Amino acid sequence: MSVMNMSQAINLALREEMRRDPKVILLGEDIGRFGGAFQVTKGLVEEFGEERVRDTPLSEAAIIGCAVGAALMGWKPVAEVQYSDFVTCGFDQLVNQAAKIHLMSGGGLSVPMVLRAPIGAREHGAQHDQSPEAWFMHTPGLKVAIPSTPYDARGLLKSAIRDPNPVVFCEHKVLYGTHSVGGRGLTDPATGESAVEVGSDVPEEETLIPLGKAEVKRPGRDVTVIATALMVHRALEAAAVLALEGIELEVVDPRTLVPLDRETILASVARTHRALVVTEETRTASSAAEIAALIAEEGFDELDAPVKRLGTPDLPLPFAPHLQAGLIPSAAGIVQAARQLARAEV
Repeated sequence: MSVMNMSQAINLALREEMRRDPKVILLGEDIGRFGGAFQVTKGLVEEFGEERVRDTPLSEAAIIGCAVGAALMGWKPVAEVQYSDFVTCGFDQLVNQAAKIHLMSGGGLSVPMVLRAPIGAREHGAQHDQSPEAWFMHTPGLKVAIPSTPYDARGLLKSAIRDPNPVVFCEHKVLYGTHSVGGRGLTDPATGESAVEVGSDVPEEETLIPLGKAEVKRPGRDVTVIATALMVHRALEAAAVLALEGIELEVVDPRTLVPLDRETILASVARTHRALVVTEETRTASSAAEIAALIAEEGFDELDAPVKRLGTPDLPLPFAPHLQAGLIPSAAGIVQAARQLARAEV
């Protein structure tokens, strides 16, 4: 076992897949000699050369369009955009081309590409801190992965690269590892609780995690909390607090939004009979809304209380740290919402 942060685990997955398959190539702004905006691809150009680790112009349309074309020609491109917010500049290439070509060709063509897209707030302002995973979830033909730990990031990325479909791989910027939030580390903005450990054991042997398989990060009996990315860690913090009160949260990490592991989510709700969905997205039309709808439609008879959601208000995220921290779900907010659910009358 090696202890890694998420940035290192993603780098390892890319390195392993590039060694395994010479058709795997990387595309993106400054990913070569600079190592990418978050240093995730650091050192790869030295091993694999500029033919396979390609610095591109500052054009998301060109990056994604090139990846689509390369995938159609038999390559397995992994394209990086520096911030998921900028995918909008290449939306036609992603949602009208990559997502639809397999169907439109009657199954004759496939687009085995991965688009790596950093998500989440890190005090970079409204145009750099969004969590837009629902954009991709809404588009048939795209798969969407959203890891919360280094172990999951490595295993999911390897599976994504080997998948014949286009996969959007959402990476929370805070969870890359060494970067702090305003110098505070991963502390809860409302309570100042101790930092979340984002490093994790990553096995030496190859481990693949199938797309579409959720994981119960913490078993519990009283409330199911379905959370993604950074919110998984905050849900685990909340679970530790509530355990002192005798309230046991079951924390479920979907790990992929498309395909979504409906069975694991519904089985958890059947055990606890209460559900709280926590994501960093704006609430309207979010992945949390879709998961809540799934539980309401297919798990209604198991519920002893209405499904609750926590998310960011429908506002552009401010740059100011104290304003941003006040909008994003906190561990304290999860504690309050889960406590209310656990004590709701049957």
